[in-house]
Amino acid sequence: MAPGRSSSGDLQLSENAIAVLERRYLKKDESGRPIETPAEMFRRVAHNIAAADANYGASEAEVRQREEQFYRLLTSLEFLPNSPTLMNAGGPFQQLSACFVLPIEDSMESIFEAVKNTALIHKSGGGTGFSFSRLRPKDDIVSSTKGVSSGPVSFMKVFDAATEAIKQGGRRRGANMAVLRVDHPDIMEFILSKRDHTQLNNFNISVAVTDEFMHRARNGETYELINPRSGQVTDVLNAAEVFEKMVELAWDGGDPGIMFIDRINADNPTPQVGDIESTNPCGEQPLLPYESCNLGSINLAKMVKGDIGSATIDWDHLAETVHLAVRFLDNVIDMNRFPLPEIEKMTKANRKIGLGVMGFADMLIYLGVPYACQQAVEIAEQVMSFIRQEARRTSAELAGERGTFPNWEESIFNRDGQRLPLRNATTTTIAPTGTISIIAGVSSGIEPLFAVAFTRNVMDGTKLVEVNPLFERIARARGFYSPELIQEITAKGSLKDVSAVPEDVKALFVTAHDVPAEWHVRMQAAFQKYTDNAVSKTVNFPNEATVEDVATVYNLAFDLGCKGITIYRDGSREGQVLTAGKTASKEASQATMLQPQPRERPTSVQGTTIMMRTGCGKLYVTVNKDEQGRPFEVFGNMGKAGGCAASQTEALARLISLAFRSGIPAEHVVKQLKGISCHMPAWEPGGGRILSCADAFAKAIERCVLPQDAQLSIDFRESSFGHLGACPECGGALFSEGGCVVCRDCGYSQCD
Repeated sequence: MAPGRSSSGDLQLSENAIAVLERRYLKKDESGRPIETPAEMFRRVAHNIAAADANYGASEAEVRQREEQFYRLLTSLEFLPNSPTLMNAGGPFQQLSACFVLPIEDSMESIFEAVKNTALIHKSGGGTGFSFSRLRPKDDIVSSTKGVSSGPVSFMKVFDAATEAIKQGGRRRGANMAVLRVDHPDIMEFILSKRDHTQLNNFNISVAVTDEFMHRARNGETYELINPRSGQVTDVLNAAEVFEKMVELAWDGGDPGIMFIDRINADNPTPQVGDIESTNPCGEQPLLPYESCNLGSINLAKMVKGDIGSATIDWDHLAETVHLAVRFLDNVIDMNRFPLPEIEKMTKANRKIGLGVMGFADMLIYLGVPYACQQAVEIAEQVMSFIRQEARRTSAELAGERGTFPNWEESIFNRDGQRLPLRNATTTTIAPTGTISIIAGVSSGIEPLFAVAFTRNVMDGTKLVEVNPLFERIARARGFYSPELIQEITAKGSLKDVSAVPEDVKALFVTAHDVPAEWHVRMQAAFQKYTDNAVSKTVNFPNEATVEDVATVYNLAFDLGCKGITIYRDGSREGQVLTAGKTASKEASQATMLQPQPRERPTSVQGTTIMMRTGCGKLYVTVNKDEQGRPFEVFGNMGKAGGCAASQTEALARLISLAFRSGIPAEHVVKQLKGISCHMPAWEPGGGRILSCADAFAKAIERCVLPQDAQLSIDFRESSFGHLGACPECGGALFSEGGCVVCRDCGYSQCD
């Protein structure tokens, strides 16, 4: 039977969910050991958020009753709020918002005030979004100093460095969104700013494109670049060429995304307060300067009744859940301890909330509907339309009980003779749910399944195979389950080429990479149609996808009414660790047949030793050359014997030496190592950054062996983990999902 509502509030958590809660959410003592159970965490949150009812005249008994409602809502896993609420409600921080947008005006004072505020927000567990569009362009005059401006991209690097230095309470790492208007004079530098994947790794970047730009790009017309300081035209570019460059870079590594800024402001509920210029880090929450987002997601897998494959949507239960979730999120605003007084003022003036969903792919499986079809799109529209309708109904009830949001009088809900009293300027958002969906044990956001079966690394070093529970139930019930089948699915990553699985089951259990890009976009557009804010989603492409394929998706997103689009082409950043299944190219297979013989070591070699600063301490790298001046071997010394760092250094040096003695050029070795990052980067004198011991070896070899022009020409697109690769907390694998990244081993995410 489908999961129903829980009357007892009993928790049914997977082993992985418990591990994630213990690592990231539960209160801990000074030694880091959890001092509360998951049930006690939910009690802490329910008790704290229910207390807001007392502000509006509720009696002590009524507050206790509300607490029990919230507790059942959470422990049933039918609704979960964003991570900061679970972590901080009822604790010393009491900072409950997931993300914020900060203003940046065209002055040094404003820029560094924003850097300071960013640090405070990241320390409290939030992410930040910025528009750099108001900053004067590179080389523009600075009248106060008679100098010239370094431009928006240079200041983005300052924010990136500040983020790198701050760990968010040991639980969440900082994440940022940088936005630049397409008509800013520095737009091409911005578009190219993440081509070097070792730069700006704490930023997602998006170009704010206008409707006029999109039309001009399609017609091959030019458009003007405007200096935001003077308002003067500085240049004219071909819109089609700029669009093509955005698409090319997104194909190459995922950035930049696109924001359709005119469409976003067309839905701005409070235009008299200001224009929306940026979003939160994953793009689903357009916000005014100093606004925060308070998000939560309904578990749609719990909103059905009936057997797998033939269930129906339980509309009554969904309505009840929406009503209670909206009250919960409105209470969060009152109980929040905001990191800045300006944020508290703006957030309470508009009282925006973002109720979204997770487990949509699971719901479709229950309903017996494949993800990539028109029926699924229609279900998406029906579900989201119903959620927004019920959310606004509850917001109207709250407005009657507690008053409308303060800016309501001049909002879009009170004009043209129509009055729609609401408590909240917005009520719906589709956010990524990377971590909270692991807690709930369902698919993330509105994404397809990540995998039907995959291997998860456990913290003690062992590996466990995770099997989708719905697939396992169907396979056992229909008699085709076997350990050998699971092993095959784990190796291949999807059911597409697994002959033992019936075709009707294959159609239901499609994974993100099985779904054609067009249907990713159509699903995003379906949810966007009935979402006040925006939709966070990743359009997944196979590695062999072309630049033209990406351009088609960008244009389709614009035509279908999306407010933005994010894509990721599988393996587009060398070093991507997590892939579902095993693939091997013909070239790779042939390479394994080659047997190069390492050269013998001469009696005498000469070399250079360079000291590199790493997060583990000073690393002394010695590069020796042969009689022809070619690199022959490398030695590394961490400055003290023993320990993991020293042994890893020796191992890395031995492998690099083997590569050199086998005739592999230094350029290829540097490409493989440069840009690999760990959780403890270090700064070099002069402002450079060493991302890891591997990065230090690469840079030392580069400086010893390669001429300056060769150093500059190395293609960083092939050398960096970027936002993917190893998890900065547990070393597990990261993958792109819902416009964000998530680790399925420990629950690390830049999102929720």
